Amino acid sequence: MSERSVLDRAAQVRIARRKPLFARVGIFGVGHRTYWGQFPGLLDEMHGKLRALEEKLAPHHVEVLNFGMIDSAQPAYALRDRLKASNLDLIFCDMATYATSATFGVLIRDLDVPIVLVALQPRKALDYTIASTHMQLANDDFCSVPEFAGVAIRMGKRVPPVILGTLYDDAAADAEIGQWCAIARVLHDLKNARIGHFGHPIENMLDMQTDQTALTAAFGCHVVQTEADDLLRHLDLVTDGEAEAKKRQILEIFDTPDPVSDPITCKLKDEDLETAARVAAALDRFVEEYGLDGLAYYYEGLPDSPLRKAVTNLIVGNSLLTAAGFPMCGESDLKTCIAMLIFDRLNIGGSFAEFHPVDFAEGFVLVGHDGPHHLNIADGKPVLRSLTKYHGKPGHGASVEFKIKEGPITMLSIGVKRDGRFKFVVAEGRSVDGPIPPTGNTNTRGFFEPDVRTFLKRWVKEGPTHHFALGIGHHAGTVLQIAELLDIEAVSVTPGSA
Repeated sequence: MSERSVLDRAAQVRIARRKPLFARVGIFGVGHRTYWGQFPGLLDEMHGKLRALEEKLAPHHVEVLNFGMIDSAQPAYALRDRLKASNLDLIFCDMATYATSATFGVLIRDLDVPIVLVALQPRKALDYTIASTHMQLANDDFCSVPEFAGVAIRMGKRVPPVILGTLYDDAAADAEIGQWCAIARVLHDLKNARIGHFGHPIENMLDMQTDQTALTAAFGCHVVQTEADDLLRHLDLVTDGEAEAKKRQILEIFDTPDPVSDPITCKLKDEDLETAARVAAALDRFVEEYGLDGLAYYYEGLPDSPLRKAVTNLIVGNSLLTAAGFPMCGESDLKTCIAMLIFDRLNIGGSFAEFHPVDFAEGFVLVGHDGPHHLNIADGKPVLRSLTKYHGKPGHGASVEFKIKEGPITMLSIGVKRDGRFKFVVAEGRSVDGPIPPTGNTNTRGFFEPDVRTFLKRWVKEGPTHHFALGIGHHAGTVLQIAELLDIEAVSVTPGSA
């Protein structure tokens, strides 16, 4: 590999998130009131453990509300009302020491916010040479977990997830805390998201049709109906200065190489860069006007009309927005826009993708799409090419090409079952280095277990939408947990990824 290639690969794109990641989480500790009089200083230790948990949450883009310790049924009822009034996205129950399940029963019964039991004892092991009842109680974090689990079932609820480990120097437990904070951010934004929509799915793509009321019912988001002409209105307001600034940003982020083998590609044309920049500036205005968190769109407009020119040149601007935290989804695929939002809030990317040709010689499938894409997970600098035609669609102009970073990948497709309910279809694989088609589209060499033929057959059998969100890292377990909290059926089709 040449020195220039190494430098290009090392120069990973990083577009700043415009809207900070956020969730509001509550924490409280539980204990047994009788202990406090029996063992002086134990209650202070329990408050210290609760503060230590609070400090662990601070770096994870969450607002933490600490509700203190409860140690009997009466304060549990009072806490229930305070938790309900706090508009929380997730609750951590710190199992500081043994506590009777009366401190928990009414909470799991009446709250509709996910509760995670945190059982992190201060010591990795008791020092048996000096062990005492006080020391045992200070490390009895797991003792009540089975009792709380049984009561959850008797209250008609799922058993809460448990973080089990030590309070200090436990990387696995700390990672679980971070994972749950990420889930809280997903839940917060799903129930508050404003997903813009204009146009319609490409005609005859029957799997794209989405009941917008069902989206609100399942996820809480609101679909904001807009018009393609709204974009044209904003395009007319873009100043020359805004267009020039956007062109500079585009040229800083993208390479613009010569064409290779595809006759419909050519080096980026000045007029295509100008159009892409102006449309991108208009999109920024459009998103701000409607307060959008994402957009699903497809529209064609009349041939040779200004509207067609605008709506067929969204790929560059929407890729910039997707990387900045606003998932923009082509072909009017609202379901995949939600999947992209989930991945973005997990901070793992979330590109718009589908399956392309299979490479039976090396055993992988090309995974990609014609746009838009999450530029922050590109392997090196993404490429802009001018296309003389968009295959299967009207229009021409600048198009984005890259492969995602090498290493583990996760995919999420949101399908619809016969009864109208949504279904998560999840898979894990690997992005592996190698050439991709120089077509002005994204493509990644996706390797899946146990082999590409078996994987693709298993994937199809679960009834996914043909689009999916593509992210970096292995996160199937987190996605399945989100589905469970949302009461959505979910399946992982790759071994060992549940």
